[in-house]
Amino acid sequence: MTPRRKRLLIICLSVAGLAIAAGLILTAFEKNLMYFYSPTEVAEGAAPESRPFRLGGMVVDGSILRQPQGLGVFFTVTDYAHERVVYYEGILPDLFREGQGIVANGQLNDTGVFVANEVLAKHDENYMPPEVADAVAAGKARSGASDGTPAGNL
Repeated sequence: MTPRRKRLLIICLSVAGLAIAAGLILTAFEKNLMYFYSPTEVAEGAAPESRPFRLGGMVVDGSILRQPQGLGVFFTVTDYAHERVVYYEGILPDLFREGQGIVANGQLNDTGVFVANEVLAKHDENYMPPEVADAVAAGKARSGASDGTPAGNL
């Protein structure tokens, strides 16, 4: 084999190896991404059923239901067009309350309840995660709700 052919073979094998490595990295990255969905997008079926994702919106007033024993809590999240029931077992953030903007990481169970493994609450009264703010604004525009009352169902 001539030195020129050897060099070409090494270059081709290197490019192929890099392409395979990049493909594996991108596949692993895609599997670990967690996309954000609003309650409306979940109701429309846009959210994945078998993968974790982020659900965000406002906690509906009067919707927090704590289990008598343990740390389990049910609450409802809305974007003012649709609502979604969320179940979380654990200690909620100190800033978690009704009327609060939240983002929860988890996935849907067989009954359509969003089972969260992490709940994040905004850190002050002026900040809302951009995804939640956009979802709430879109939900209000769709439903015509401007007084802060939810206008949808599960």
